[in-house]
Amino acid sequence: MAQSERILRYTQELRKNMTKEERHLWYDFLKHYPVPIHRQYSFGGYIVDFYCHKARVAIELDGSQHCDPKKVEYDRIRTQYLEGKGLCVLRISNRDVLERFRGVCEMIDLTIQSRMAD
Repeated sequence: MAQSERILRYTQELRKNMTKEERHLWYDFLKHYPVPIHRQYSFGGYIVDFYCHKARVAIELDGSQHCDPKKVEYDRIRTQYLEGKGLCVLRISNRDVLERFRGVCEMIDLTIQSRMAD
Protein backbone atom coordinates (compact mmCIF):
# COMPACT_ATOMS: atom_id res chain seq x y z
CA MET A 1 0.00 0.00 0.00
CA ALA A 2 1.36 3.43 -0.97
CA GLN A 3 2.06 5.99 1.75
CA SER A 4 -0.66 8.35 0.49
CA GLU A 5 -3.22 5.54 0.72
CA ARG A 6 -2.06 4.67 4.26
CA ILE A 7 -2.35 8.31 5.31
CA LEU A 8 -5.84 8.55 3.79
CA ARG A 9 -6.99 5.46 5.67
CA TYR A 10 -5.41 6.71 8.88
CA THR A 11 -7.11 10.13 8.59
CA GLN A 12 -10.45 8.38 8.08
CA GLU A 13 -9.82 6.26 11.17
CA LEU A 14 -8.89 9.34 13.20
CA ARG A 15 -12.10 11.10 12.13
CA LYS A 16 -14.15 8.13 13.33
CA ASN A 17 -12.27 7.89 16.65
CA MET A 18 -11.90 11.49 17.81
CA THR A 19 -10.96 12.15 21.41
CA LYS A 20 -13.62 13.71 23.63
CA GLU A 21 -11.77 17.04 23.42
CA GLU A 22 -11.67 16.88 19.62
CA ARG A 23 -15.39 16.00 19.52
CA HIS A 24 -16.19 18.89 21.87
CA LEU A 25 -14.24 21.43 19.83
CA TRP A 26 -15.56 20.08 16.53
CA TYR A 27 -19.26 19.71 17.32
CA ASP A 28 -19.59 22.70 19.63
CA PHE A 29 -17.56 25.23 17.62
CA LEU A 30 -15.54 24.34 14.52
CA LYS A 31 -18.17 22.39 12.57
CA HIS A 32 -20.42 25.46 12.45
CA TYR A 33 -17.65 28.05 12.08
CA PRO A 34 -18.40 30.43 9.18
CA VAL A 35 -15.09 29.62 7.46
CA PRO A 36 -14.65 25.95 6.48
CA ILE A 37 -12.54 23.84 8.83
CA HIS A 38 -11.38 20.32 7.98
CA ARG A 39 -10.78 17.47 10.41
CA GLN A 40 -7.65 15.32 10.29
CA TYR A 41 -6.02 17.04 7.33
CA SER A 42 -2.72 15.74 5.95
CA PHE A 43 0.39 17.69 4.96
CA GLY A 44 3.23 15.60 3.63
CA GLY A 45 3.53 12.76 6.12
CA TYR A 46 1.84 14.71 8.93
CA ILE A 47 -1.82 14.90 9.94
CA VAL A 48 -3.18 17.93 11.78
CA ASP A 49 -6.27 17.68 13.98
CA PHE A 50 -8.08 20.60 12.34
CA TYR A 51 -7.20 22.85 9.42
CA CYS A 52 -8.58 26.11 8.04
CA HIS A 53 -7.37 26.38 4.44
CA LYS A 54 -8.55 29.97 3.91
CA ALA A 55 -6.45 31.24 6.83
CA ARG A 56 -3.76 28.52 6.64
CA VAL A 57 -4.23 27.71 10.32
CA ALA A 58 -3.59 24.25 11.77
CA ILE A 59 -5.15 23.49 15.16
CA GLU A 60 -3.51 20.79 17.23
CA LEU A 61 -4.97 19.43 20.47
CA ASP A 62 -2.33 18.08 22.82
CA GLY A 63 -2.96 15.52 25.53
CA SER A 64 -0.59 14.55 28.33
CA GLN A 65 1.42 12.29 26.00
CA HIS A 66 2.79 15.46 24.37
CA CYS A 67 4.86 16.09 27.54
CA ASP A 68 7.09 13.07 26.84
CA PRO A 69 10.55 14.34 25.73
CA LYS A 70 10.48 12.28 22.51
CA LYS A 71 7.02 13.57 21.67
CA VAL A 72 8.07 17.17 22.44
CA GLU A 73 10.93 16.85 19.93
CA TYR A 74 8.65 15.22 17.33
CA ASP A 75 6.09 18.03 17.78
CA ARG A 76 8.83 20.65 17.42
CA ILE A 77 10.04 19.16 14.13
CA ARG A 78 6.47 18.74 12.91
CA THR A 79 5.54 22.33 13.79
CA GLN A 80 8.70 23.61 12.09
CA TYR A 81 7.76 21.69 8.93
CA LEU A 82 4.20 23.03 8.92
CA GLU A 83 5.33 26.61 9.58
CA GLY A 84 7.81 26.19 6.72
CA LYS A 85 4.76 25.53 4.51
CA GLY A 86 3.29 28.88 5.61
CA LEU A 87 0.89 27.56 8.24
CA CYS A 88 0.18 29.08 11.63
CA VAL A 89 0.10 26.19 14.12
CA LEU A 90 -2.07 26.60 17.22
CA ARG A 91 -1.20 24.06 19.91
CA ILE A 92 -3.97 23.78 22.50
CA SER A 93 -3.98 21.48 25.48
CA ASN A 94 -6.89 19.11 25.99
CA ARG A 95 -7.20 20.58 29.47
CA ASP A 96 -7.76 24.06 28.03
CA VAL A 97 -10.48 22.71 25.72
CA LEU A 98 -12.27 21.25 28.74
CA GLU A 99 -11.66 24.06 31.25
CA ARG A 100 -11.38 27.20 29.12
CA PHE A 101 -13.53 26.35 26.11
CA ARG A 102 -14.82 29.86 25.45
CA GLY A 103 -11.29 31.32 25.57
CA VAL A 104 -10.00 28.60 23.23
CA CYS A 105 -12.77 29.38 20.74
CA GLU A 106 -12.04 33.11 20.94
CA MET A 107 -8.31 32.50 20.35
CA ILE A 108 -9.03 30.31 17.32
CA ASP A 109 -11.46 32.89 15.92
CA LEU A 110 -9.04 35.78 16.42
CA THR A 111 -6.21 33.85 14.79
CA ILE A 112 -8.28 32.86 11.77
CA GLN A 113 -9.73 36.36 11.32
CA SER A 114 -6.28 37.95 11.67
CA ARG A 115 -4.70 35.58 9.15
CA MET A 116 -7.49 36.16 6.64
CA ALA A 117 -7.09 39.94 6.98
CA ASP A 118 -3.39 39.79 6.01
